[in-house]
Amino acid sequence: MRFDEAYSGNVFIKSHPNYEESKAVLYGMPMDWTVSYRPGSRFGPARIREVSIGLEEYSAYLDRELEEVKYFDAGDIPLPFGNPQRSLDLIEEFIDKLLAENKFPLGMGGEHLVSWPVMKAMYKKYPDLAIIHMDAHTDLRENYEGEPLSHSTPIRKAAELIGPQNVYSFGIRSGMKEEFQWAKEVGMHISKFEVLEPLKEVLPKLAGRPVYVTIDIDVLDPAHAPGTGTVDAGGITSKELLASIHEIARSEINVVGADLVEVAPIYDPSEQTANTASKLIREMILGWIK
Repeated sequence: MRFDEAYSGNVFIKSHPNYEESKAVLYGMPMDWTVSYRPGSRFGPARIREVSIGLEEYSAYLDRELEEVKYFDAGDIPLPFGNPQRSLDLIEEFIDKLLAENKFPLGMGGEHLVSWPVMKAMYKKYPDLAIIHMDAHTDLRENYEGEPLSHSTPIRKAAELIGPQNVYSFGIRSGMKEEFQWAKEVGMHISKFEVLEPLKEVLPKLAGRPVYVTIDIDVLDPAHAPGTGTVDAGGITSKELLASIHEIARSEINVVGADLVEVAPIYDPSEQTANTASKLIREMILGWIK
């Protein structure tokens, strides 16, 4: 991946043309090689960029404009179709480069397994890393039908790497009984069903710490985000998710990177999901990149 010139395709609205001058880097991880239900999230990053043209550049929530933040849209990482391990290796190498140059990485998926190599890279730079995870699903399986590289495993992998007591999951409403039991036994924090109120309780405990935030779009109820691979009824509203992003922005934690994953545009002809994701990305840029 070259950074000496701007990405030549569609870019997220108001992205800065120069990598060197930018504080943050927006990038796509177009992979859905391990999904167990509906593929299509590899097309998420491109569509999120395309619909961003319809966004206002100003956030009424944060009283800030995109031109106030220098962020570079690096485009999508070119990942080898059908090769999960090589794809994960390439993502980790990409993030290693960004962190070595003190950039804030903001990723777009792609299936949720793509977050795993990013969190690995973040932990190498920030050994006291904590993770905030918003999702419908626990993602705590060791494998899916014998395959350890699965979109149902990234949070388990991260918890085993950085310590389960440093992982905080919110909005969870689906998972195997064994996953919930494991989390309880090892001291991992799981908030079922809700995000905002339990998040408010946790954030003061993480004050001053480097935190990576990973958001699966299916934390939203399917009424708000039908365009995803594994829809699950009973989720939160887009209003609550926006409020949660703003709560993090107002907190004393040090957000060092983030991602938004599992947008699968093909399942939402209305483009509601992609448009919502685009707005969430805008608020993450304006709220978390200081």
